[in-house]
Amino acid sequence: MPRRDYEDDPNAPKANSLVPAASAVVVDDDGRVLLQRRTDNGMWALPGGKMELGESLADCAIRETFEETGMTVEITGIVGTYTHPGHVFSYDDGEVRQEFSICLLARPTGGTLRTSDESFEVAWFTPDAIDDLPMVPSIRKRVDDWRTGQAPAVR
Repeated sequence: MPRRDYEDDPNAPKANSLVPAASAVVVDDDGRVLLQRRTDNGMWALPGGKMELGESLADCAIRETFEETGMTVEITGIVGTYTHPGHVFSYDDGEVRQEFSICLLARPTGGTLRTSDESFEVAWFTPDAIDDLPMVPSIRKRVDDWRTGQAPAVR
């Protein structure tokens, strides 16, 4: 289901749902970051998605990372909390979701890189190589927050 991101856009549709979600900055022993190229917008992104009933936030990030990239991970920390009401995602089915995402830090423990129905490319990148990748601003902010080591103020 294609989606469109709006951030601080006065023409954005009004949110009609709020769904907890988790994403993960997965960093390997060489300092590279795991990214996926999304099928819904063609942009590079961190693995992540909505939390399911009966799972913890960490379990959500672990499951989503495996589903979207083929990698198993262990959660090692938190990057930040992202709940900006001016950031919404509009889906083709009429849902307009307000951002509610916790970004966690993780390290790989196994698996084999693979794509999924949500990703058509998956790869490891050095932090400097990420600067030139097409990425929505909210994902770039999470990566930048990880790189600086500064968790953002709750917004």
